[in-house]
Amino acid sequence: MCTVYFKLTLTYCPRVFRVSLWEKWGLSPRTLEIYDAFFFRMGGQAKGKKKNKPKRKDNRPNRDGGFVGLSPQERMKVRMQEKAKKKTAEKYSVQQLLQKTEECMDSFDFEMASLFCQRALDVEPTNLQVLDMLGHISSELGDTQKAKEISFLAACLSPDIGHSKYMYLGQIHTGREAVDHYTKGIQVLLNTLEKQGTTTALAGAAAPPDEDPELPTEKDVSVAYCSIAEIYLTDLCMEEGAADKCREFIEKALQYHHDNPEALQLMASYLFSTERNQEGKDYLLKSVGMWLPALKQRAASSSAGEDIQNEIPPYESRITTAKLLIESEEYEMAVDVLESLLEEDDEVVQVWYLSGWVCYLQLEKAKEQQEREGREATEEEKEEGTALKEAARSYLTNAKKLYNKLRCDDQPMLEHVEQLLGELGGEVEGEDADPALDEDFEPCSDDDEEDAEAPMEH
Repeated sequence: MCTVYFKLTLTYCPRVFRVSLWEKWGLSPRTLEIYDAFFFRMGGQAKGKKKNKPKRKDNRPNRDGGFVGLSPQERMKVRMQEKAKKKTAEKYSVQQLLQKTEECMDSFDFEMASLFCQRALDVEPTNLQVLDMLGHISSELGDTQKAKEISFLAACLSPDIGHSKYMYLGQIHTGREAVDHYTKGIQVLLNTLEKQGTTTALAGAAAPPDEDPELPTEKDVSVAYCSIAEIYLTDLCMEEGAADKCREFIEKALQYHHDNPEALQLMASYLFSTERNQEGKDYLLKSVGMWLPALKQRAASSSAGEDIQNEIPPYESRITTAKLLIESEEYEMAVDVLESLLEEDDEVVQVWYLSGWVCYLQLEKAKEQQEREGREATEEEKEEGTALKEAARSYLTNAKKLYNKLRCDDQPMLEHVEQLLGELGGEVEGEDADPALDEDFEPCSDDDEEDAEAPMEH
């Protein structure tokens, strides 16, 4: 129904009403121009103009049809785009353009990939493969609005084929609306998996074909259920029955992929939030055990295989892992995780802060143990304590300097950093404590910190 209504609206409504509807949907005028031009060639605009208009003879070609209401500059722009589309269609096929797009994406040149993919979309504005690919590229480039528009278009044109658009729509929305998008995506995933199973059964038990990485798997279903569980652990945590729903979706995630580190970690967060700490710790250690050895293997080798990379959770998820390990007093394992995060990206304030915090906690734990045993520290323990103290000061100094350079806005974290530095003897002086910083950085905010901290809110 959404698809039919969408096409009828684009084709038969007068342009002024279409503009009003598209503004209501939150879509850009640029996208409307593309579809104006496309559906005009299909005859839609002409049909809409026949009513209540006296017939008159005019042998001149209708060059401005479909452009009513546009300024001369906008008309010229659309005409130039039409010429570019025609030239592209004559020279390259859509598949050739998509091949070029994939080559650019493989080399992480998303700017060039966007240009090739946009040309493909100009040639075939309703090609779902092109829309999905352009939505992904726009997301990689940080153009959230364009990615949202494209995902919405893809969902309207083909609501029951392709789950990725719903996953992205779930990511950029919050609360109940996000849950609805993820739920629809899971429905599409399950239907696709059922069809794949039927096809495999009909093919018989001959030699199994190689798995197509583009095809969805049960792991994708597990990840989607994890996304819903996170929402009930954070955005919807105050809803009635939120805890039960959270556990329900985590269990579904584990049902489809029992070794999913993300699902195991979410179960740990849920159990910590219900004060079942030992159970939570067991799930957490099982989760970390699924990927930390692979992470160390990647660090030890000059090149890591794609299989190893796929086993390692996203950066933000590993920040949460470090927090949970610190909360569980698994300090050494937390240090391993944090060191790998700094090697991967040393411009995240929170990682520097947590690294200093865990060193401080290790130092305090050693002091408490000596007090309980009623003895003085040995020479070896004194050396270890001094090393931990200096490491904590260095990490926290870097955290403060980077915080100021990135113009972050997380006052509680800054206050805690300054408090710890005061107890440890102040900031480290010298260039060694000054973290490197790329010139093209973006200021961080509370929202950035909340994204990484979200699963920790019990």
